[in-house]
Amino acid sequence: MISEIYDVIVVGAGHAGCEAAAAAANLGSKILLVTMNMQTIGQMSCNPAMGGIAKGQIVREIDAMGGYSGIIADKSAIQFKMLNLSKGPAMWSPRTQNDRMLFAEEWRYALENTPNLDFFQDMVKSLIIENNKAVGVVTSLGIEIRSNSVVLTNGTFLNGLIHVGDKQLGGGRMGEPRAFGITEQLVSLGFEAGRMKTGTPPRVDGRSLDYSKMDEQKGDEKPQKFSYSDTPKLTKQLSCHIVYTNETVHDILREGFNRSPMFNGTIQSLGPRYCPSIEDKINRFAERTRHQLFVEPEGWKTVEIYVNGFSSSLPEDIQIKAMKHIPGFENVKVFRPGYAIEYDYFPPTQLKHTLETKLVDNLYFAGQINGTTGYEEAAGQGLMAGINAHNKVHDKDEFILNRDEAYIGVLIDDLITKGTEEPYRMFTSRAEYRLLLRQDNADIRLTEKAYHLGLAKEERLRNVEDKISKSQELESFLRETSLKPGLINPILESIESNPVDQAYRASQFLTRPNITLEKLDEIDSIKEVTSQYTDEVREQAEVNIKYKGYIEKEKENVAKLSRLENVKIPEDFDYIKLSSLSAEAKQKMNKVRPKTLAQAGRISGVSPADINVLMVYLGR
Repeated sequence: MISEIYDVIVVGAGHAGCEAAAAAANLGSKILLVTMNMQTIGQMSCNPAMGGIAKGQIVREIDAMGGYSGIIADKSAIQFKMLNLSKGPAMWSPRTQNDRMLFAEEWRYALENTPNLDFFQDMVKSLIIENNKAVGVVTSLGIEIRSNSVVLTNGTFLNGLIHVGDKQLGGGRMGEPRAFGITEQLVSLGFEAGRMKTGTPPRVDGRSLDYSKMDEQKGDEKPQKFSYSDTPKLTKQLSCHIVYTNETVHDILREGFNRSPMFNGTIQSLGPRYCPSIEDKINRFAERTRHQLFVEPEGWKTVEIYVNGFSSSLPEDIQIKAMKHIPGFENVKVFRPGYAIEYDYFPPTQLKHTLETKLVDNLYFAGQINGTTGYEEAAGQGLMAGINAHNKVHDKDEFILNRDEAYIGVLIDDLITKGTEEPYRMFTSRAEYRLLLRQDNADIRLTEKAYHLGLAKEERLRNVEDKISKSQELESFLRETSLKPGLINPILESIESNPVDQAYRASQFLTRPNITLEKLDEIDSIKEVTSQYTDEVREQAEVNIKYKGYIEKEKENVAKLSRLENVKIPEDFDYIKLSSLSAEAKQKMNKVRPKTLAQAGRISGVSPADINVLMVYLGR
């Protein structure tokens, strides 16, 4: 037995576990991070990338909250792209390609340099639960380690089963053993468990590919970064490439369908709808003659390539035979085939908004154990679980982000309120206030909260205050400066926008679809002032001017909804006794136990009529 009693034990050192351990340790808790393998801390199990649509916003939010993911992503980046720039700013999403080995190395270095954080390598086989409270863990060596709380971030390791064609291997990742014991114990305590599936593509030797047959995809000319801190910007980047499958590739893949665990009934669980395997794509979209693949480098110092879009659990001989008919892959050498993996998860309706379980006190779940998919979703949950585990142990208030405050808030509320029967992935469409939750203003939304928690230093808060002040200053200048027809019309005509016959404010021109601040900089008197501001300040001011009406409308909607958020439902409320409630509403609300009327209204199957019944009963 290890005699030291920890404030928080974090089980698992993937993205959720790393963020949970870092957050709780930085808040002052004594932490033990238990992992099955010290060499795979912060491992990118699937694609070597961070961010993307809606996920990039989560990484920015983690960074604004004092988490590490954005910093690690910046330090290990090999390419940066801002996605969806042709759309409105609510859709702009940062994404990096990363050096897989460097990413893990930077995570371990960051954690080893975090005070209050210890490590232990072993498998956790069970929890120590006394008086309905988690008070430690027992490892496979029989070592008991005591703590005041436990955060489970087991990823795909709980009873993990790997599928390659008709072959099956027990494991949490290729080449790594699975974890067992925890699911069985939790089920015996009354938890509901389920199975999910995810998959990964083959890794191939980049030296065996002919890139001349592919389309090069370079990073942004002016690469940005994730972190609001002083992490370095990229000065050189590696290209990705795009290529397409064809009907020959599809025909070969179909040859293996009878040996596919997806089609022969071996795999029963659901995989991620928005990241299907190549065989699933061919089956579901039979009318398509080709599918896009992204050929992504794994790092600066390796020839390993990740074939994004070719996730598969087909037999390895079929995978290799089919790949040889992809343009540029004729002589491909495979490092390892793609595979599917099934694993245990626990439907997240069994959690509170703090990610503490409803059945066992001081026990928290974060990451894929909650039915999510993606590094970013896991990291966001880990951060919140770490904060709340620390706060509970030290008798502080719970910390919850609302849906109008962060994508992390949307993610957790969706999981707790609606649950998920397939791997949950974040999209901008899931956030009803996405114009307020942009990637460019995550620091403005969250840094002050992080400062009051104790996760952000005063310097960070001052930087945010300076950004707000300067963007308001620039906005004022643009709202007060008039531009005469002689100055502005040449610019309007160059972009085929209607000329004007009188002076208007610069801000009024910015509300036109094709006019940007960069365009207005062609006027010397404008550029003389705007060039004094950073790109971040310029972007903030421009978005605030361009979308002022929409932003104010969203804020009004938030204010309306907050009235329902303020109507609390007693924790022990008896829904069964309300005869006017629908049977489904009674069942769902009894299971979820919503804390407010607004949360009750978001539960699938609860109608506006049911909410009206509740409002009447609660005296509203």
